[in-house]
Amino acid sequence: MNHWLILPVLLPLFAGCALLLVGERLQRGLSLLATLALLPLSAVLLQQADSGVVQFYALGNWQPPFGIILVLDRLSALMIAATALLASLSLIYAVRGDDQRGKRFHALFQFQLLGLNGAFLTGDLFNLFVFFEILLIASYALLLHGGGAGRVRAGVHYVVLNLVGSAFFLIAVGTLYGITGTLNMAHMAERVAQLSAEQAPLVRAAALLLLVVFGLKAALLPLYFWLPKAYAEASAPVAALFSIMTKVGIYSILRVYTLIFGEQAGELANLAQAWLWPLALAGIVAGALGALAATTLQGLLSYLVVVSAGTLLAAIALGTPEALSAALYYLLHSIWVAGGLFLLADLIARQRGDKGGRLVQGPALLQPHLLGGAFFFGAIAVAGLPPLSGFLGKLMLLRSVSGGSEAIALWSVVLVSGLVTIVALSRAGSTLFWRTGLSVLGSANREPVKMLASFGLLASAPLMVIAARPLITYAQATAVQLLDAGLYRQAILLGGGA
Repeated sequence: MNHWLILPVLLPLFAGCALLLVGERLQRGLSLLATLALLPLSAVLLQQADSGVVQFYALGNWQPPFGIILVLDRLSALMIAATALLASLSLIYAVRGDDQRGKRFHALFQFQLLGLNGAFLTGDLFNLFVFFEILLIASYALLLHGGGAGRVRAGVHYVVLNLVGSAFFLIAVGTLYGITGTLNMAHMAERVAQLSAEQAPLVRAAALLLLVVFGLKAALLPLYFWLPKAYAEASAPVAALFSIMTKVGIYSILRVYTLIFGEQAGELANLAQAWLWPLALAGIVAGALGALAATTLQGLLSYLVVVSAGTLLAAIALGTPEALSAALYYLLHSIWVAGGLFLLADLIARQRGDKGGRLVQGPALLQPHLLGGAFFFGAIAVAGLPPLSGFLGKLMLLRSVSGGSEAIALWSVVLVSGLVTIVALSRAGSTLFWRTGLSVLGSANREPVKMLASFGLLASAPLMVIAARPLITYAQATAVQLLDAGLYRQAILLGGGA
């Protein structure tokens, strides 16, 4: 059995428990060590997954479909790697003082990673719910880290909506278990394909209820209203880490609705596509308009997360290997660039005193050229302008549509929303860097380590273009593997491989 597979779960679990026991002096070092260790670990898992073999780890040696399993394929390895890089740089930013603004930050950070990694690796629908709850409980406390009335208000909305979503999740999972008699996703896919005509309508209802739950996590229209306020109010390293939170919902949609309700699901085949396509396109438009109307830099960036979520869900709705490979490339770009921009927004806000991130005239910045150049660079990337990764990801997506009404709708929405995003970012940039006073606040400080963390994430935009060939090759292989549900079932239920 491949014991490497369980380490992304065990490492943050044990680190989080240890951080509850050790003194404050050791917390930063232990937390950094545990988080940075995920980088080489994710590289090992990526190398293993790239062989094309779907591997599973049976906890307690209870073989599927009876036991709890973790599954490593190309998609789960990719998500673990994306999380490791984002978390490492976010934590490096946090240890320069943000972690001291509240209690138990490092333990909560590790439990958040536990939930994220577990959700990406689990092959069991109920344990997907369990890991969802772990990451959500940690995120509730992280959102409130540092206190303040704004965070409390945003936190209440966030908690209430997600508790409702969790209740729906449990109802849907219970219904599916009651009808199919299994929680193992590979086994459930096999049972769904054999449903009788009497059972199909109830399973359809449970599947659509699951789509509502995942849509809530993924910021799918009209379920995204919790996101802008929550992300805008969170502290910078927390908001950066949260840039992967919507991707957990997107990952779940991608996994469940290609494996269980994909082409081989008989009467319930491709169940989600008809709902995802119009809602995803409308979500892109709504996110772009929200960014245009935003009054703070953090609020603007939060709406751009909604735009990226809509773009990814539109690609998933198309369902072709070309569209899915474009989505996977764009997913990495959106996680890392959004995280870097949230950190950069905090650096800018700190030099503006009580003006913070509000898009109003403020004092001159201590490092206008450095921060302005980074903002310009990040804006080009997130708006999808050449020559950075956002442009390449959107180009791949647009080229994946062959023609007809789908092409007209996608091209129109993506290009127009891109133009609106450019206008919103241009307005924000001109306000922050040109409409300024003559003097710099005495409280403004240079933050080289924090800048390193922010610029490190933003540097992913050109690096993804430089490494485009191997990344796109991996994304294409991942898309093909995703759409081959028979391979996944064979590997889990029959112990097969590639």
